[in-house]
Formats: sequence, structure tokens, C-alpha cells
Amino acid sequence: MKYTLWRHTASRKIVVYFENFCITKTNVFLHIISACKPKIDFIIASPPCQGMSVAGKNRKQPQMQTDKRNHLVIYAVKAIKQLSPDYVLIENVPALLKIKIEYADNLRSINEILSFEFENKYDIESEILDSADYGVAQTRLRAIIKMNRKGTVWNFPKKENRKISVEETIGKLPSLEAGEKSDIKWHFARPHTPENILFMKHTPTGKTAFSNDVYYPKKKDGTRIKGYESSYRRIRWNVPAPTITIRNDCMASQRNVHPGRLLPDGTYSDARVLTPLEIMLLNSLPPDWNIPDDAPEILIRQCIGESIPPLMIKKIVENIGRN
Repeated sequence: MKYTLWRHTASRKIVVYFENFCITKTNVFLHIISACKPKIDFIIASPPCQGMSVAGKNRKQPQMQTDKRNHLVIYAVKAIKQLSPDYVLIENVPALLKIKIEYADNLRSINEILSFEFENKYDIESEILDSADYGVAQTRLRAIIKMNRKGTVWNFPKKENRKISVEETIGKLPSLEAGEKSDIKWHFARPHTPENILFMKHTPTGKTAFSNDVYYPKKKDGTRIKGYESSYRRIRWNVPAPTITIRNDCMASQRNVHPGRLLPDGTYSDARVLTPLEIMLLNSLPPDWNIPDDAPEILIRQCIGESIPPLMIKKIVENIGRN
């Protein structure tokens, strides 16, 4: 619904450019509607999640109600009314199903708004799905609202029989230490401080450096840094990866460190965050994803951190027409 490149400080001109093309501008909205006529079959809407997400902050319901970003879903409602597609998919973080906003003189949830406008024309159903249940090597919860014109069939897909592990997905890629590069496109390791590298080399697979007896995050005076157990934590090989966040470039953020392998000297390899290629694959993006060569690494990381795994969407859409 709106591009969110504002975090990339080198892209101020790009920010202004996309703000000028925001869907809230009447001429932009009408241009989109005109381009979709006379008929489209499917609308997918993914309004920005920052206003709904509770990651890293204490968000209260009244704050969520007044966050303007949460009202952008109304433009999806307007588009549905004007275009009458056969199928609609709206997705966001799980809070999408709880948030209430002012609509038609009442505070209503998104499901209530959709029922208010479309219950006589569409079958409307919502669920919270985990991408790890649909062939993606990453646990990522998303609220999915699907609408299909009455008389048509669209069921949620069945869960896969087994989950795909991190090792199956990235285990064959070359091992890299901080700052190293490989011959494989987008498989390069970010540099880290010597201190971070030291305590992560002594952190076993699946563990956090905060649990280490000797090599743990310290202040300059040598005292322990207090932090969440999800920080400075290596992910595990034998299960899907945790949710990839927009701060997947940072060891101190949530579960971003490579699983590593035990070395003969008792330390662990790959004392670094995941490479861009590794997070692409864990998000079910193809290894030959055609990213421009000059795309900033941080921008790629943030886009993946804010995305929905494409394989998950594919499994949902493939179920159209299946009983």
C-alpha cells in the first residue's frame, strides 16, 4: 500500500519520490483503479505492518487505533468496492485481526469492516498461518484474510507433513567468517567487532552468548551486559529458522547469528549474522533472484525482513478452486 524505505538514510530522494506516489493521494488511487479496469480477478493487499507490529516496543490498543498506517487497509476496501475482483487476499502481522479502527461511525476490526461491506457478495475467512507449515524454512506468523466471490471455492491449504530445516536450506553453502566473501552472489559475511566475534566463536549452536561463563557481552569495564536471551543467539540447524526481522544485520538483534559448526579447537565457526543469500533462501526466495547489483545490502535485508515468504503465498493461492 505504501513503500517504506525511510530507514535507508542514503535514500532520502527515494523516500520523497515514493511519498509522492502514496495510495492516499487521490490521483494515485484513481490511476491504480483505472489501470485495473475493465476487469481484474485477484487483489492482494499488504498494508504496512509497522503500525501493528509489537516487535521491540510496547504498543497499546489506543495507540494502534490512531496510527495512520493502520488505516491504509481502507484503501484496499475502496479498491475492492470499485473493482469487484473474484478473489482478495489481505495479509499482515497477527495483530491485523485484533486492531480496531474507526469505520462507518463505529470502531471495527478489519474482519468486521469486510463483513459490513461485502458479506452478501463474498465468503470471508481469516486465519493466522505459520510459514513453516507450508514448506518455508522459517517460522513466520502472518494473519491471512481471504475473500472469494460466493459460488466459488477457496480453502486454506493443509499443513505440510514435515517442516524444512535450516540445514536443508543453507547447510551446503560455504562457511564464512566475519568480513569474508565467497564466489557465490550475495553470499558474503558482514564484518563484526573483534569482541563480538570472540564471544560468538565460543557460543554453541542454538545458544546465546549471554549464557557463556567467560566469553560474554561485556561493558568496557568488563562487567556483563544485560540483555534478552534472544540477542547474540545462534539459530539451530535442525529446525526452521526464527522469524527474520528487519535488523537481521545485527548480532544484538533477535536470533540472527549463523548456527556454526564445532571446530577442533572447541570454538564454533561462522561467528557472524546470516548472509543476504542465506536469508533469501530461508525466506523461500530463489537463489537467482534478480536483484540489481548495486542494491544496498541493508535495503535488501530490510525488504526481506518486512516480507511474507513467497512460497507461503503460492501455497495459499494454489488452493483456489480446490475442495
